[in-house]
Amino acid sequence: MGLAQIKMPQLGESVTEGTVDKWLKHEGDLVKRDEPLVEVVTDKVNAEIPSPFEGKLVKITVTEGETVSVGAVLAQIEVKDAAGAAAPPAPAKPARETGAARTEAPPAPAVAATAENGGGERARLSPAVRKLAAEHGIDAGSLRGSGMGGRVTRDDVLAAVGGGQAAAAAPVAPPPATAPAPTRVDGTREELVKLSVMRRSIAEHMVRSLATSPHAWTLQEIDITNLVRYREAEKENFKQRHGVALTYLPFVVQVLCEVLKQYPWLNSTWTADGVILKRYINLGIAVSIPDGLIVPVLKDADQRGFTDLVKTLNDLIERARNKQLKPEDVQAGTFTLNNTGATGSVASQPIINQPQAAILTTESIVKRPVVINDAIAVRQMMNMCLSFDHRIVDGMMAGQFLGTMKKRLEEWTPGSIRL
Repeated sequence: MGLAQIKMPQLGESVTEGTVDKWLKHEGDLVKRDEPLVEVVTDKVNAEIPSPFEGKLVKITVTEGETVSVGAVLAQIEVKDAAGAAAPPAPAKPARETGAARTEAPPAPAVAATAENGGGERARLSPAVRKLAAEHGIDAGSLRGSGMGGRVTRDDVLAAVGGGQAAAAAPVAPPPATAPAPTRVDGTREELVKLSVMRRSIAEHMVRSLATSPHAWTLQEIDITNLVRYREAEKENFKQRHGVALTYLPFVVQVLCEVLKQYPWLNSTWTADGVILKRYINLGIAVSIPDGLIVPVLKDADQRGFTDLVKTLNDLIERARNKQLKPEDVQAGTFTLNNTGATGSVASQPIINQPQAAILTTESIVKRPVVINDAIAVRQMMNMCLSFDHRIVDGMMAGQFLGTMKKRLEEWTPGSIRL
């Protein structure tokens, strides 16, 4: 008999840690090889990890809700012989409950970073937390870790950012002898809903985005009457020919890609060495799902013909809603588009999807009276809202970008479609 270790796999090339969302087996259970063992969530994707061994689950070392680095030991399984214990780990399988897609990334050994905490102890620091601290000029060694064993967490770094702590901050006082008081809830009139892993990840990403870049915002209203008429006339025929619904999204995407080429600073990333202008367009499409928001990425959106755009967008959105995205489906976005109008919104102020330079929303299409040639006419009007990183883009450029979007959509004709 021997002990085999189950380790946190690397679910995506840029993923450095994951959170145990749910154990599907308990200590003492017999586990078959390739049988689903644990559900893991990262900021990119959800996945169900199968057991690479057959044996008895004797110890779970990471509890539900705990975040650990890639390569960290999740559990130990008692196997019949040493040969079984040395078997190569199996890749993650699609999650039955979460619907996450299969990923072939095997477990990789994690390099544990350390930092001196305020008490003089060596506190474990994950690569993601170390990177976040470096981005904000935070001295991780000056932070008091709130994680297990004094571990410095992302929350500790973000709290330091919010408090304006600099890299040369004074040493942090030793932790208090008593634990913080639990949240008080009036059980008859209040309910405490525990945060899901996805909701916590979204919250951290939003806080980090606002702390990273100065957001500015602008809006323009657009008359898309011509586009509405065309879509209404063609949608049934298009669905019969191609088997997918014809929405307004691919029309906007195609115009957006053309305008982004004209204004590449909106399709860029800020770095300490300068601004990286992206000559390709990987368009993130924000998709609302029951437990949060996910942004699948349409790679090389500017290289696709219209029908290909429709089908690919439909596939991405459906897989996002069914939690069937692969890690690569949510990576390498250069600009984000969000159809907030689907909820009835007429104006919104989105938060930038870091490290991108901007995010655009399309709002509800509403019939409104407008003045055309000194006469009042009823037109199909839609607002477009843009949030942008003011380090990269100034108000003039943002206004010109939206103005060009407005002109292209208002002058849209069937000949504008790039097949």
